[in-house]
Amino acid sequence: MSLQARRQALAALLGCVLATAGCTAKQAPQPASEPATGLGRTPTSTVLPPAKTTVVAATTSVRFAVATSVALYRQAPAAVLIGDGDDASLPAASATAVKLGVPLLVTPKAGAPADGDDVRAELGRLAVRTIVPVGAAATEWARAPVPAAGGQPVTVTTAGPDAAVPDVRPPAPLAQLLVLALDQPNSRPALATARASGARVLVTAHSDPRTDRKVIAFLAGKPAAYVLALGSAFGPAERLRYRIDSAATGAQLPGGGQVLFPGRRMVALYGHPGDPRLGSLGEQSLDAAIVRARRVAASYKPLVKETVVPAFEIIATVASGSAGPDGNYSSEAPVAQLRPWVDAARRAGIYVVLDLQPGYTDFLTQAKRYAELLEEPHVGLALDPEWRLKPGQRHMVQIGSVSAIEINRTADWLAALTREHRLPQKVLMLHQFRLDMITNRATVRTDHDELRVIVHADGFGTAGQKFDTWHAMHVDAPPNLWWGWKNFYDEDLPTFTPKQTVAVKPSPVFISYQ
Repeated sequence: MSLQARRQALAALLGCVLATAGCTAKQAPQPASEPATGLGRTPTSTVLPPAKTTVVAATTSVRFAVATSVALYRQAPAAVLIGDGDDASLPAASATAVKLGVPLLVTPKAGAPADGDDVRAELGRLAVRTIVPVGAAATEWARAPVPAAGGQPVTVTTAGPDAAVPDVRPPAPLAQLLVLALDQPNSRPALATARASGARVLVTAHSDPRTDRKVIAFLAGKPAAYVLALGSAFGPAERLRYRIDSAATGAQLPGGGQVLFPGRRMVALYGHPGDPRLGSLGEQSLDAAIVRARRVAASYKPLVKETVVPAFEIIATVASGSAGPDGNYSSEAPVAQLRPWVDAARRAGIYVVLDLQPGYTDFLTQAKRYAELLEEPHVGLALDPEWRLKPGQRHMVQIGSVSAIEINRTADWLAALTREHRLPQKVLMLHQFRLDMITNRATVRTDHDELRVIVHADGFGTAGQKFDTWHAMHVDAPPNLWWGWKNFYDEDLPTFTPKQTVAVKPSPVFISYQ
């Protein structure tokens, strides 16, 4: 392929390696930053990426470097070169690129001529006149003929990174841009280009910025107008934008971060405030419940590596033996009754799950009653199909059930609420002790990035009976589920110890006490 054809192919290269959100294919490029005035004919000129969120899907350091240069630079009078894999020269090459404010490109190893053509094409696109190779490999590669840019010969500076390059000045910084990268060798030269452009750079250990408290602290209160992420692990771009915006709120879950699992265990008191008949949560006052929840959770800390978080699972709508004024056999607690528990839990570092026992009402209708509580970062939702009645059924006479369709409608609404308010992930818990309680359970959606779906096994009795329930719940389970376990103080024979509970396989991430 001719060099001219390679230059024309750079646009196609961008199409292959960039996934974007926030623009259309025909959108004009974002305005370039104002270049600093230099004496040369080709001042350094940077440009914001073509979309609000861009993911570079390259895999090699050569292609990462070219794609980042294409995304951030309109032209540059100089470029720094380093050989692929020349880690020893990387610090000096990076420092030189940042000092000059120009891209750092990677010369390929022998046997990759196409990559070499891409590098030469990028030098031509940038109208580079001076090349600064750093290290033996880049210097050797630079001895080959380099195409002229705009009729001007390309001068090769071989004196190393300390050589003076006349008429080259850094551009005005791309202060609106955040560049994300995993801590991996292939993206490190590209990061030097990002720093040279004046962008904010954040190197993370995880592709999801919501998982890291330090990343959240870095982003908090400093929303990024533009994001360029190096690596397909960050994509798709639309999902990454939500994650970035969520992290930028600074809100964190009890125990830190914005992603629930893995890395966290929740240990909950279950019940209804002020009603000791419905579980351990209602056996004491609010203040005493906080103390008790913390004590029960603390008993798990020596047994697991994850952060242990105390929790309240509050029955917000209680199954009723009478139809009630609305005829649905469910007694809905007013928000005002639950608000003090939710607020106190937040102050105490306690997660809250609102449990629904809806009778004849569908789960989504009841969930919407508590939208203002679910807008809190530390509040999730539990659906209890045992108490979801069909027409003509009665509580304690028949065991209720719900379809996957109704669960998915509720999950869709909860995920949308979470996304709208840029909240941390939420628990969506499904109580179950018989497979027929959820029809077509294999079709329950578990792929919402905003949620973690838990199947909570509610069997009680002897250890053998509890394990029978536990194993039955795992039959034909949908993918990406997490698992919860309930211990009963009165009905279990005997109640499992914390050590016995965490030994259950797979070890449950949500453990409640009724």
